[in-house]
Amino acid sequence: MSAFGILLFTIALVVAISLIYSTVKLGISPMPSSSKAYGSMMALVKETGKGTIIDLGSGWGNFVFPIARQMPERQVIGYELSLFPWLISTIIKNAFCLHNLTLYRKNFYHEKLPDASVIVCYLYPQAMNKVKRKLLTERPNVDFLISNNFALPFAQASKKIQLSDFYKSPVYLYHIAKITA
Repeated sequence: MSAFGILLFTIALVVAISLIYSTVKLGISPMPSSSKAYGSMMALVKETGKGTIIDLGSGWGNFVFPIARQMPERQVIGYELSLFPWLISTIIKNAFCLHNLTLYRKNFYHEKLPDASVIVCYLYPQAMNKVKRKLLTERPNVDFLISNNFALPFAQASKKIQLSDFYKSPVYLYHIAKITA
């Protein structure tokens, strides 16, 4: 095997180990939403005013890049804990000069969320429990939450879009002020 082949193999191995480690640590791998879900989420974001948009678990940037390009007047913030998705997102952000996009490699559960019009997420049921606790405990100055596929437990969505995909996946819109324990 050539030196270049060994280098490529080593890089692939490091990336794979990092993704496996993040998946085990976080309980889920960075998973992009479907294009239909992105379209519905994008439409709902446009209904949420003109303030900051926060993506909890921004992964590879599949949502934050289009939203930052389509809405350059709005600040977009992504939180991602997995190293390689965050690193790739940061490189792409800089390559496309998306000055309204900030990407953090931080655990959003441990961060005080900034003021925002909307939070978007595609998490998993246990994470949605934690998000709800965070919202109820901290009461951040955020107006809406949009969730792909997973509902906030025991919370009434203001709007629910049923996608026309194989699974009939839901996208939920919540007014955060109406969320109760």
